[in-house]
Amino acid sequence: MHHEELAPLQRPRYGSIVDDERLSAEEMDERRRQNIAYEYLCHLEEAKRWMEVCLEEELPATTELEEGLRNGVYLAKLAKFFAPNVVSDKKIYDVEQARYKRSGLHFRHTDNTVQWLRAMESIGLPKIFYPETTDVYDRKNIPRMIYCIHALSLYLFKLGLAPQIQDLLGKVDFTEEEISNMRKELEKYGIQMPSFSKIGGILASELSVDEAALHAAVIAINEAIEKGIAEQTIVTLRNPNAMLLNVDEELAQDYQNELFEAKRRKESNARLKVNGAISEEERDVYEELLTQAEIQGNINKINRIIAIGQINEAIDQGNPEKTLETLLLPTAKLQDVKPVNARHYQDVLYHAKAQKCKESQDESALLWLDEIQKGINDGNNDIKEAVILAVGTSVINKSLEKGDSQPILMILQSKFGLRVIPECAENYFRNLSEAKNMKAREDSNESPWIKLVMKNMYDYYYNVETEEGTCDAPEGVVPKTSWLTGEEIQSIVGQVTANYNREQLWLANENLIVQLQARARGFLVRKNYQERKAYLQSQEPSAIKIQAFWKGYKQRKSYIDRLKVLQGNVAAIVKIQSWVKMWLAKRSYRKRLQYFKDHNDEIVKIQAFLRANKAREDYRTLIGAENPPLTVLRKFAYLLDQSDLDFQEELEVTRLREEVVTKIRSNQQLEKDLNLMDIKIGLLVKNRITLQDVVLHSKKLNKKSKSQLEEMVMVDKQGIKGLSKERRRKLEAYQHLFYLLQTNPTYLAKLIFQMPQNKSTKFMDTVIFTLYNYASNQREEYLLLKLFKTALEEEINSKVDQIQDIVTGNPTVIKMVVSFNRGARGQNTLRQLLAPVVKEIMEDKSLIINTSPVDVYKSWVNQLEMQTGEASKLPYDVTTEQALTHTEVVNKLESSIQSLRAVTDKVLTTIFSSLNMMPYGMRYIAKVLKSSLHEKFPDATEDELLKIVGNLLYYRYMNPAIVAPDGFDIIDITAGGQIHPDQRRNLGCVAKVLQHAASNKLFEGESEHLSSMNTYLSQTYQKFRIFFQAACDVPEPEEKFNIDEYSDMVTLSKPVIYISIEEIINTHSLLLEHQDAIATEPNDLLNELLEGLGPVPDVESFLGEGAVDPNDPNRASTLNQLAKTEISLSLTSKYELREGEDQDLKSLMIKTKRLIVDVIRTQPGDTLLEILETPATAQQESEHLKLAEKRAILDSKTPEKMKHSQSIFEDGQLPLEQKKRKIQRNLRTLEQAGLVSSATKYQEIINEIAKDIRNQRRYRHHRKAELVKLQQTLNALNSKTTFYEEQINYYNTYIKTCLDNLTRKNSRRSIKVDGKEEVKGSKKLKQTSLKYTAARLHEKGVILEIEDLQTNQFKNVMFDITPGEEVGDFEIKAKFLGVEMEKVQLHFQDLLQMQYEGVAVMKMFDKAKVNVNLLIFLLNKKFYGK
Repeated sequence: MHHEELAPLQRPRYGSIVDDERLSAEEMDERRRQNIAYEYLCHLEEAKRWMEVCLEEELPATTELEEGLRNGVYLAKLAKFFAPNVVSDKKIYDVEQARYKRSGLHFRHTDNTVQWLRAMESIGLPKIFYPETTDVYDRKNIPRMIYCIHALSLYLFKLGLAPQIQDLLGKVDFTEEEISNMRKELEKYGIQMPSFSKIGGILASELSVDEAALHAAVIAINEAIEKGIAEQTIVTLRNPNAMLLNVDEELAQDYQNELFEAKRRKESNARLKVNGAISEEERDVYEELLTQAEIQGNINKINRIIAIGQINEAIDQGNPEKTLETLLLPTAKLQDVKPVNARHYQDVLYHAKAQKCKESQDESALLWLDEIQKGINDGNNDIKEAVILAVGTSVINKSLEKGDSQPILMILQSKFGLRVIPECAENYFRNLSEAKNMKAREDSNESPWIKLVMKNMYDYYYNVETEEGTCDAPEGVVPKTSWLTGEEIQSIVGQVTANYNREQLWLANENLIVQLQARARGFLVRKNYQERKAYLQSQEPSAIKIQAFWKGYKQRKSYIDRLKVLQGNVAAIVKIQSWVKMWLAKRSYRKRLQYFKDHNDEIVKIQAFLRANKAREDYRTLIGAENPPLTVLRKFAYLLDQSDLDFQEELEVTRLREEVVTKIRSNQQLEKDLNLMDIKIGLLVKNRITLQDVVLHSKKLNKKSKSQLEEMVMVDKQGIKGLSKERRRKLEAYQHLFYLLQTNPTYLAKLIFQMPQNKSTKFMDTVIFTLYNYASNQREEYLLLKLFKTALEEEINSKVDQIQDIVTGNPTVIKMVVSFNRGARGQNTLRQLLAPVVKEIMEDKSLIINTSPVDVYKSWVNQLEMQTGEASKLPYDVTTEQALTHTEVVNKLESSIQSLRAVTDKVLTTIFSSLNMMPYGMRYIAKVLKSSLHEKFPDATEDELLKIVGNLLYYRYMNPAIVAPDGFDIIDITAGGQIHPDQRRNLGCVAKVLQHAASNKLFEGESEHLSSMNTYLSQTYQKFRIFFQAACDVPEPEEKFNIDEYSDMVTLSKPVIYISIEEIINTHSLLLEHQDAIATEPNDLLNELLEGLGPVPDVESFLGEGAVDPNDPNRASTLNQLAKTEISLSLTSKYELREGEDQDLKSLMIKTKRLIVDVIRTQPGDTLLEILETPATAQQESEHLKLAEKRAILDSKTPEKMKHSQSIFEDGQLPLEQKKRKIQRNLRTLEQAGLVSSATKYQEIINEIAKDIRNQRRYRHHRKAELVKLQQTLNALNSKTTFYEEQINYYNTYIKTCLDNLTRKNSRRSIKVDGKEEVKGSKKLKQTSLKYTAARLHEKGVILEIEDLQTNQFKNVMFDITPGEEVGDFEIKAKFLGVEMEKVQLHFQDLLQMQYEGVAVMKMFDKAKVNVNLLIFLLNKKFYGK
């Protein structure tokens, strides 16, 4: 775009009529629209230039300015310019616009526009000018934003915070193409262009209290300005109604001149606008007159110029007080002026002005406002830096005087900003101390002031005692001379650092230096050596003679002298030697003894530290060494003992586990009954005759909720738990059976696939989850996961032919895994994962997402009709393609897509950040699924496998909870409450996008209108791909739960399950039915257990004789109810080692380890062989006996469920020597089995004991964690039970209301709670039958066809419909030519159920096809008056 500045009045307004040109009405209208576009472009250029001056940076071209302002970055920067206390750089999103340039607008860009609006509000700009956020971000009304910028410029000019915006109308040039393009853009907005010329008047009216008085005052000022008399003008300016500030009478002539020029410019610009389309009535009076804001702005301009002159004059006078007074003038509007820095301001500004005069070679040069403000800021910074340096100098000198080197390093870094080296800390302190000591101390009473020089030219004085600073020299005070100055400190520290660096440089090149020195020294030594050698060689005989003579003389003399002294003082020498030796020994002893006494506490700490280190080292050896030594093992053997706390915690875990399992089963039954009640009430709404069935179900539900569902019935004295040998044997047999099924997943995995899918699902929901206590502890979760793994591998190997079968089919194991992890145990996890983001979506009332073009179209048509009150001419029923032809539908659809992306991103962020929250079981099964499919389909790509994993983790596990959060307890819904359809649709749209993204499925075909999201789907799939890969990266269950083959043998309590009699009988029956398929080997353990159990018992045999009265007429119903009685089974293995047997090597290993632990705790030794072969002392036998007695006392207090077997107890009471002999026998047996070796001194069993110690500690930690987890689960289940009870109360209230209404409406028949009818006068009405021919029913549409019978024969077939004794029962007879052929019993409830399930056609008599809906209509009409 080319801009050209034009002289005023030389260029006509665009589109104006020149030279009496005659145009048609259409041409004039076209010119008018072009003229509006040109004026708007001029206003854009005005706003652009004004913002560039304020921001001091270049903005986009005028034609691109609208788009450039949409992200709000320039607006936020403008806000920071005039309101820095409200907006800072940190509050501006994408301040460098990198995000915008890379990927376009982001919803967070709206924050910038909001910051701009808040800043304008903070300075008081009237809100009538403000645009909406969507006007900017969505480009709905950009002219409104430009209009606001013009109003803001005028307001800031009035406040003196910004320059005045230019009027460029008629002064800039645009191409025809640019004007036409802008005209089209403005037509798209469909808005009326705001009147920019009326901004001044509107601003004045908005800010004044009395608009009429203000208007009159402004008119008077303009008239006075026009007259040109300054005295009159100043009188009008000082009129209070004009609301003008800072008006100075002494500047009257300056005001007059400036305002006169401003008015002339405005009149000139106004004349440019006259040549066109604006009539006199449309013109604003303020188009030629100065507004109140413009008058105030020009006054501020004059005041500021005068203030600048006064400041420069005060600077020249050199008086700091005078300079400070002028700097604080309100008309100057200078920031951060601090009176305490007045002297420094004078010095800095004087120097700056002198420098400017020198550079410009003009002695009269003045400092302008920005230069003065810069001088103030520089002065403040100088003082700030000086204070920091003074504080640092003070602290350094005080530390040197105290001899404290600790703070030196920190002060040098923080206060002096020096790069110091921690290794030189002592050198810094030493050199600084030496330098300080060298400074003369002539006066001991020196002043507390120190002197600093700022920028090598300004003095600053600091009092180290009062911490006061000043730029003026204190009177009569001599600065300290005994302290190091800041420059000296920096110099000394810099020298030390340089020396250190130089030293390091020498050290870095030490090898080269050493080589150089070696070569030089070698040369010199060799030279001297050669010279000396040559001399000695020449004088060799003489030198030898002299040396020999002298050495002999000295040696003989020394020897003789010493010998004489010793011979003369032998006794004294001996005495002195003994005395000195004694004194030295005593002194050394006393000194050492005193040292120990002086440091007694330290010695104790050292000893404790050494012992702790030794203990830690031993424990690390125990847990980390491949073969921990016996001496280390002996120290930690006590950890295997069980304490009272262990028993208490174990009992508490057992109790909580029982409550959790009972509560889960109770809630499941309540949920099933409530679902059935939902269906029955739904049917009741359509057909009141079924009310009695609803009432009966309600009674049943209330009965369960009050008694049977909240407590477990235990058959203690009768039935299978009775105190008889036969019943005890049967109980133990079932305990052995269920232990085998629980610990060996192969049987149940095969059994699942031997049953039909509907039966296997029910079997999983009842028996299998019960068998594993709903994974209420780590052991049972581990075993359940092993079952899922085995069953999944079995299903993939036997039933999956193509990899896509997992997605398109309904795999049994996958369904079971998802059902379990969304059930009672995993529900809380799913709630924690999704609840926050789902609630956020649902609580956003403004969020409406609709991606159906037809629905959007219909909503739009409805909105039009509501707005206009007239029927729309648009068709109501349209196809998707027809709906998309309307621009409004496309825009609304695009808005929904944008909202959908934003909401979907929130859900994605939640999912991706919560990987660790996902249940371990789900992630492990995903890992098994991926590996099993890869093993069966080795050619499958990684993407194909990850799509299958995504189908499990997202589509099956998470997706339903997003679509229906109320159905999965993700959100709390009160009784009778429901989710709004808009909320349901929003969640459904999000789930649909996530489902497509997880499977990398693009929008095509019927969803082609959403194809704009395909790129987004592809990008999201890559994120999902990483998420699914990470989800599969989990350890194996053995590592996760720390469980191995010995775990059940060392646990404190036996596993217990809670199972109903009916489930025991069903499981027994299924095992016998499919025995050949699941236990193919004759010697299989399962076959042996089933043979011992015999045939399947009935319910009564479990309950015991007399449990049900044989004469009870409801005996069958009672037995059916009692079949749901639950009993507890303590699971044990039938094949534990019994006395005298040694087949079970695992049990033998356990017993041997227990004996070894008892022995090594009382008899020390380096190896196990050494201990076994060394006889025990009497003291060791005594200690062992005490240990056995203590264990016997503890065992007597142990609950029965947790006691060890009798053989283990008896082994523990054996004497020490007998235990050692038994250990030796057991070790020989284990060695023959290859489990241990004497060659390694039985290190294998030592390693196993060390492993038991480690596992015992981990088990205690896991048990504490399990207590917390069980309590949390129980609390969640109690909350769910409370919700169900509220739902039951809600249903009861509804049913009671229905009964009351029905009693009032039906005068002849009332339905009683027991399901029977009552007729007025206690007389039964005679039930009349209804007869129709097949032809008549065919006409009504009830009969569709009869097999093997032509339509013309339908008249020979007669149907007789007779009501039964019970309400809702009918008997239908069919006659052909008067001969009764067949009859059938029809239950109205069955018809309603089929209608509910969507069954439209049913067969009657196996020949007649009947329309279900019309048959219900006929029965209602003829029998129930509906």
